[in-house]
Amino acid sequence: MTQLFLGHKFASGAHSRLYHGIYKGKAVAVKVMRQPEEDEEVSRMVDRQFAHEVSLLSRLHHRNIVQFVAACKKPPVYCVVTEYLAGGSLRGFLHKNEPSSLPLKVTLGMAMDIARGMEYIHSQRVIHGDLKSENLVLDSDMCVKITDFGVARCEADAPSVGKADVGTYRWMAPEMISGKNKCSTKVDVYSFGIVLWELVTGQVPFQEMQAVQVAYAVLHKDARPEVPENCPSALAALMRRCWSANPDKRPGFPEIVNTLEQLDDS
Repeated sequence: MTQLFLGHKFASGAHSRLYHGIYKGKAVAVKVMRQPEEDEEVSRMVDRQFAHEVSLLSRLHHRNIVQFVAACKKPPVYCVVTEYLAGGSLRGFLHKNEPSSLPLKVTLGMAMDIARGMEYIHSQRVIHGDLKSENLVLDSDMCVKITDFGVARCEADAPSVGKADVGTYRWMAPEMISGKNKCSTKVDVYSFGIVLWELVTGQVPFQEMQAVQVAYAVLHKDARPEVPENCPSALAALMRRCWSANPDKRPGFPEIVNTLEQLDDS
């Protein structure tokens, strides 16, 4: 990776930092993970996450999934290199537009991008496990792409889907919060429902609550974000189906894509 040059940092997570970079003359995004010297358990987790992310990203090829470029590891430092997307995160884009919501046509277009990407991911028998607006990025043409597969798992390994950062509780399905039940692809459907609400409102879900308060409210009080009155009824109904407490009542992504396409054509 002697041809990789790091630029400035533009985002950070619990155990990683994201940098602008140049690789073989092209602009890239570089996720740098570092193992802490004093915590063996976290060190092993970083190693596992790196291996999973590289394994999955290198075999997932779809216009709505961030493109894998390269990877390297020299413990305690690990790097995952992907295409650079100039539009930034969906969360950042929505924040810039607050308090205005997006035009319905734009909302539906972005929702279809995400749903089609997730339909493909699930067709490859992969659970993303951390679908949220911060892990959705925009290219220069406003196409949405799914990124950050650090906690993703193959369906066969579903019981071991890793819990994401505590901040992710705002998007996390109740069965994933509790950790008591086997997780399925339906955890991603729940998260999509919350992202769809974000697209409609432009707001952060449960923004008046701390993340751990959200986890308690979702798990024990069946709390969900309030759907605005001006939301089209078909879109509101889809949202509520996606975030149903019962995973079996949530639609799959083929049905979600079909519903969104019908709404877009109407």
